[in-house]
Amino acid sequence: MQKEKLRAVRKKKGYTQQQIADIIATDVSNYSRKESGDVRIIREEWEKIANFLEIPVEEIYEEEEGKVIISTENNSISDNANFYNLPYYGSNTNYNIPDSMIDNLQDYISLLKEENKKLKEELKVYKDREKK
Repeated sequence: MQKEKLRAVRKKKGYTQQQIADIIATDVSNYSRKESGDVRIIREEWEKIANFLEIPVEEIYEEEEGKVIISTENNSISDNANFYNLPYYGSNTNYNIPDSMIDNLQDYISLLKEENKKLKEELKVYKDREKK
């Protein structure tokens, strides 16, 4: 579901998708997917956008579940895509690297570590079967 309220206010105030993308520390293509309803806008992002547009969140908020799709190409066990909701938190830090980007990457690393652990356990099961 498209975020019509958000799009209308953004355009009325004369802002581009790139400007809003910069506020929530994402690229313009991902923001475009958020505005079109393909990717979920989390609460913190709604708040940052509303603050930037200088309006209450209620004026632009439209509830809709979306997902960020992360492909698992070359996965020998499954070719299915995994779906993760990757949150953005915090604000800018030194070196112009937003806390949100660092938190996003740390969360993703944690997910990958968990996935790696599960895959290693699965691989061990397969190897044990081959020995028998």
